[in-house]
Amino acid sequence: MNRKLPLLLSAIGCALGVAAGDAAAQAKFNLRWGHYLADSPFVQLEKDFASSIEKQTNGRVKITITFSEGLGKTTELLMLTSKGAVDMTATAPGYNPDQLHYWRAFQLPLTFSTSKQAMTVLRTVIKEFPVYNQEMDRAGVVWLFQQPLGEYYLSGPNPDCTSVAALKGKKIRSFGADIPKAFSAIGAVPVTVAPTAIYEALQHGTLDYSFINPGNALAFKLVEVGKNACGPVMAITGHNITMSKRTWSRLPKDVQGIFRKQAAKTMDDYRAWVGDYEAKAVATIKSQGGTYVPFPADELKKWRAASPDFLGAWEKQTAEATKDAATPKKVAARWRQLLAK
Repeated sequence: MNRKLPLLLSAIGCALGVAAGDAAAQAKFNLRWGHYLADSPFVQLEKDFASSIEKQTNGRVKITITFSEGLGKTTELLMLTSKGAVDMTATAPGYNPDQLHYWRAFQLPLTFSTSKQAMTVLRTVIKEFPVYNQEMDRAGVVWLFQQPLGEYYLSGPNPDCTSVAALKGKKIRSFGADIPKAFSAIGAVPVTVAPTAIYEALQHGTLDYSFINPGNALAFKLVEVGKNACGPVMAITGHNITMSKRTWSRLPKDVQGIFRKQAAKTMDDYRAWVGDYEAKAVATIKSQGGTYVPFPADELKKWRAASPDFLGAWEKQTAEATKDAATPKKVAARWRQLLAK
C-alpha cells in the first residue's frame, strides 16, 4: 500500500496540473463598466453588447455594468476610466468639454435638424479626421461606439412651453458647456442637473422643465412629475462607450478584435433601433397621461436667431484650446457641408 501512495500522489499532482492549466486557459478579464444612466430598456443594446462579448470570448471576458452613477458621477466617469479606476464607461462628451474638444461638438445645441443627421455627421467625420480617435487617446481611453439619441423635448408640470417668450425666466435642465448658452440666449435659466436627478428637481421645483429625449424620460418616469412635453427643440448625439487604455492593453489581440467588431455592430443596431424605440416611448408616456405638443417652427427660428453661431464659436474655442487653427477650420468646414445636405 505504501508503494501505491507515491503513484496516487503523482496522479493527483497531474490532475491538479491539468486543472490549473484549464483554469489559466479560461482566465477571465472581469471588467467594470460605469454608466451614468439608469438601467432601463433604453440601454438594452449596451447590456446585449456586454453579454455578446462574454459569449464570443467563451467566458474569458465578463463585463459588469453599474448604472445610475454607481461608480462615479457623470463628470467623473471619463477621468476614472482614463486612470483605470473603472475599465469602461458610458458618458456624454458634453460632460467633459475640456478633455474632448472635438467630441463635444456633437452636442452643440441648435446645430442639427434631427438625430439622424447628427449621427450621419458623426459617422462621417470620425472616419475622415484622425483627430477624433487621437483626442480619445490623449484622454486615456479607447473609443468603442456611440449611442444615438432621439430628439430632445422640454417637459414639466406647466403646459406653456411652446414659445420663446413663455420660456423666459424658466429654470430648464441643462448640462455641459454649450447647451446652457442656448437657454440663456432666450432668457431662460439653465440649471445643470444629471439625468438621475431630474425627477427630484422637477418634483421640488428646482426645475420648471426637463430637457431630455423621450426614451430617457420614460426610463426616469418623468411623466409623474411633469406630464406636459413640448418639442422637439434640439437634436444632439448621445453618449460614448469607451475603455481605459490600461485595460485595453491587457486584452489579447483576438479579444480586442472581438470588441471592435461587436462595437461596430452595436452602433449599427442602435441606429436602426432608436427611432422606433423613441416613438414607442412617446406612445407609452401618452398612455400614462402625458401630452406632447409641437414646438412651432417659427418659434424655433426665433430661438436660433437669438442664439450665437455655436459651430463658429466651437471652431474658435477649439483652435485656442488646442493651439491649432488649421484642424478645427477643416473640421468645421466639413461639418457645414454635411449640415447643408
